[in-house]
Amino acid sequence: MITINNISKKYEGAEVLNISSIEIPTGQSFGLVGNNGAGKTTLFNILLDLIRPTTGSISNHKVEVNKSEKWKDYTGSFIDESFLISYLTPEEYFDFIGDLRGMNKADITSFLSQFEEFFNGEILGKKKYLRDLSKGNQKKAGIVAAMMGNPQVVILDEPFANLDPTTQIRLKKILKQLTEDREITVLVSSHDLSHVTEVCERIVVLDKGIVVKDIETSTETLKELESYFSV
Repeated sequence: MITINNISKKYEGAEVLNISSIEIPTGQSFGLVGNNGAGKTTLFNILLDLIRPTTGSISNHKVEVNKSEKWKDYTGSFIDESFLISYLTPEEYFDFIGDLRGMNKADITSFLSQFEEFFNGEILGKKKYLRDLSKGNQKKAGIVAAMMGNPQVVILDEPFANLDPTTQIRLKKILKQLTEDREITVLVSSHDLSHVTEVCERIVVLDKGIVVKDIETSTETLKELESYFSV
């Protein structure tokens, strides 16, 4: 379970995030939506201890993220291309992440074989550095790396951005499969309301750093979200 308790963040006196409480049960597929500046990435950055909150705390499986690094052993994430090591090839990068996750070469090869369709022949064997890949292909590499080593928690910020329609469909299939066994908690932020309602069973809407909706996904959720954002 992930527990968010009285989290706030201020920059030069301006409050960009103020969340009293959110609990995300183990195995839930959790979506975070909101306009630019809503606080989505700020929340994920606090969850990953990339920035410190002004007040409050976040616990990941009972580990407070800014007081211990144990949560890193079971958490995979991709926020943006800064998570990549630009001077490595994709193969070198996957080997590096796999080694961190206790995977041997055979484990890594077997794991990557699951994503041949998702990679679409554009990632492996191209003799390119990650920095030379397109934004979409960089994202593919980062998303797959976040899933290495059987993480209990996977956090993805705007995973559908910069991906072509075919790859978006393939990614939705991957994310749905990821949560089928109910052991992996998946957190996804997105501007795309349609995609997030397809892959997430629960959606929280942020507006200027505040939770304005917390919805269990149903057949009416997309209409509800579209109505909210059209006002």
